[in-house]
Amino acid sequence: MAAVNWLVLLLTHPLEFRTLLQFWLYHEQKRDIKAIKEHPTSGWDRESMQRCWAFLDKTSRSFAAVIKELEGDLARTICLFYLVLRGLDTVEDDMTIPDHIKQPILRNFHVHTVTPGWNYDGCGPNEKDRQLLVEYDVVVEELNRLDARYRDIIVDICHKMENGMADFAHKAATTGSIYLEAVSDYDLYCHYVAGLVGEGLSRIFSASGKEAPWVGDQLELSNSMGLLLQKTNIIRDYREDTEEQRYFWPREIWGKYGFKEMKEMYEPENAQRAQWVQSNMVLDALRHTVDSLDYLRFLKNQTVFNFCAIPATMAIATLELCFMNPAMFQRNIKIRKAEAASLIMKSTNPREVGLIFRTYARRIHAKAVPSDPNFLRISVACGKIEQWFEHNYPSFVKIVDGNSGPRPEIDGSDARAKIYSLERARDQQLAVKKRQQDGSSSNGSSNGFNGLGGQEETSVKEIIMYLGAAMGVILAFCGTVIYVIIKFTGETSPGYRGAVKAISSTLGLEKNEL
Repeated sequence: MAAVNWLVLLLTHPLEFRTLLQFWLYHEQKRDIKAIKEHPTSGWDRESMQRCWAFLDKTSRSFAAVIKELEGDLARTICLFYLVLRGLDTVEDDMTIPDHIKQPILRNFHVHTVTPGWNYDGCGPNEKDRQLLVEYDVVVEELNRLDARYRDIIVDICHKMENGMADFAHKAATTGSIYLEAVSDYDLYCHYVAGLVGEGLSRIFSASGKEAPWVGDQLELSNSMGLLLQKTNIIRDYREDTEEQRYFWPREIWGKYGFKEMKEMYEPENAQRAQWVQSNMVLDALRHTVDSLDYLRFLKNQTVFNFCAIPATMAIATLELCFMNPAMFQRNIKIRKAEAASLIMKSTNPREVGLIFRTYARRIHAKAVPSDPNFLRISVACGKIEQWFEHNYPSFVKIVDGNSGPRPEIDGSDARAKIYSLERARDQQLAVKKRQQDGSSSNGSSNGFNGLGGQEETSVKEIIMYLGAAMGVILAFCGTVIYVIIKFTGETSPGYRGAVKAISSTLGLEKNEL
């Protein structure tokens, strides 16, 4: 930024000037890929890889910055992964390529990507990433140098993505339908162009050993991360895409507000209805926020976390900027540089990212108006973000600086803190009582009737007493029966002898004992 621009910013937006100055002074770039010590992993000592880094800077300067800070060979791997998918996307987006030429290129792009010397110069002259495909042979050369565990993932994701893109491109070319009809079609398209990117990144993170192996299996959460970013870009780029006849907003959303064509939305007389469409599109993107926050909590490597968290916080800030903003229909809008710098400096851990999401969710909710048909659903979507943060990071628990570093502290002024304190005291009392009971049971034999041991001894004596009484009753009953038989039948009668034998057998007595 030139000195004059700095001066103008200081006079017109002093707080933003301070933020940018802090970013320039204190935000350190943790890695310099050009340094000699980084050459083995960054590949900067090879001219072909230098060209790849240059292409990355041209396609996305902000994205390139976070890629370069990744540890080890992960930066070079993600750089090549991004360039491969950018090349594929360039072919798919180029409306000047006929379908009969585009189809075989798209469906075989995973083969071309590992074919030495392959490039393509058939893109239209106005395609901004045309030069990447003209010199694509340098990407092929570097990709073939990658470890097989990375290369196989990149080729697999490219294969899945190219078929999905080719299907949508062929449908548009052969049916004459230039619009996505249903929200499900919109989700599927975003899955192919962005959700698969999230899947590939998760698998690469796991393959590198910098994240747990199971992170690569979190397909649903990885897909949501990709869809949040992609849908945000689609919402923000409405005017640019419409002018270039690229239509990604599903008819199911904008058609129900009375529009027959997407370009009708930037007409001044349709501003009110266009605002409801915009609100509905933002609502659709917000449904991926909670999954994205869950995904970020899984990440343990700091550089990987920064790489994923910074675009996510930029996305929620962009959604807030677009929401209820009629300027979005007239031009391509972006968050201010100072705001972006602030987000980059704050996106360092899941709690801070959750706070950022909660802040922008509250701003979105504050902008919502009751006359909006999506008002209640917008409120619920924002409430889910609030709920996620409160569940994972309760607001009555404050993080304060202690002698040994940050530590949690309960805010006594919050009503929930009293409930927490009572429950904690109750749990401590139960724990003490349990320890006392466990201690008394181990000393029961010496404590007599005091405590649990005495109770067990009493129970045994009572059982023996009951058994003795029962045996006495049985013997008395048998004696009574014998007396009755002798009294009424006589000793010499056959009945007497049979009864005596039966009773003797029952009681186990010998003959001479009778």
